Amino acid sequence: MKSIRSFSFFLLVLIGSIAFTACKTAPVLTTTEVSAITQTSATSGGNITSDAGSSVISRGVCWSTKANPTIADNKTTDGAGIGSFTSSITGLTAGTTYFVQAYATTSSGTGYGGAYQITTIVATPTVTDADGNTYHTIAIGTQVWMVENLKTTKYNDGTAISNVTDNTAWVALSTPAYCWYNNDATTYKNTYGALYNWYVVNTAKLVPTGWHVPTTDEWTTLVNYVRANLGTTSGYVAKALAATINWTTTTSVVAIGNDLSKNNSSGFSALPGGCRGYDGTFYNIGEFGNWWSSTEYGTTNAWYWILHYRDHGLGESVNAKSYGLSVRCVRD
Repeated sequence: MKSIRSFSFFLLVLIGSIAFTACKTAPVLTTTEVSAITQTSATSGGNITSDAGSSVISRGVCWSTKANPTIADNKTTDGAGIGSFTSSITGLTAGTTYFVQAYATTSSGTGYGGAYQITTIVATPTVTDADGNTYHTIAIGTQVWMVENLKTTKYNDGTAISNVTDNTAWVALSTPAYCWYNNDATTYKNTYGALYNWYVVNTAKLVPTGWHVPTTDEWTTLVNYVRANLGTTSGYVAKALAATINWTTTTSVVAIGNDLSKNNSSGFSALPGGCRGYDGTFYNIGEFGNWWSSTEYGTTNAWYWILHYRDHGLGESVNAKSYGLSVRCVRD
């Protein structure tokens, strides 16, 4: 009888040990929302809140074109231990749907944080202006936009546009002209493009063949698409349109937020190129993006669109035609 009792006790201990081991196999974690999605890359990560009794020896994100990816698919490796981490996903294919989720591995097993579905940006052709500058493009809804601000110094027929540097001369203009912010092409040209008065826009010769400066209705189409399709994920229209670099950030920023990596879910890559104002001086680099429309508003004014680092949206307003603003092009 004593031997039976001993065996029964041993069996209970063994079963309890197996049950305890099974309970602590998987760490507990969540997946960070995927952001900064491009044609070939994205950013995610996770937050491990419990290691279930075994140290986390490997963590990262895994992804696949099928639902519920595992570490047997593609994965990153981003350190060890509990807490939050960030992962850079590379090697993706343009225009492809992926599922992404965080993982954490211990000596007892691997836990997963729940999958996000994303679609990488569709690859579109580049376009070249009369100066030989090349621009990337992006399909957003039914429209195709240039991803960079225009920086040509020539019309599409090869003739030169006047470069006016003097403030007084600029204000007095009623003819086409362009400039660089602070008249400094070395610092500002490649990042922010040129600033043009509206008289250049009105020539209809500024942009490459097959493209045009958008009307105010076409800007509205962009905003409405982003609001309807990207606003929930990215927070606000402004954040979905704004580039991930070169914006002023403070703790009070609303539109751009303190985490620039979460910007630009649209791929539009809006940059704050500032403007040349009513007195010919330059304003607000790093804070405002200002883009002309081709739509006139009376004899001396025209419509333009503005993205400010504290605002939620891309707003419409009117400026004097003599102002120097950025130009972004849309395909015919």
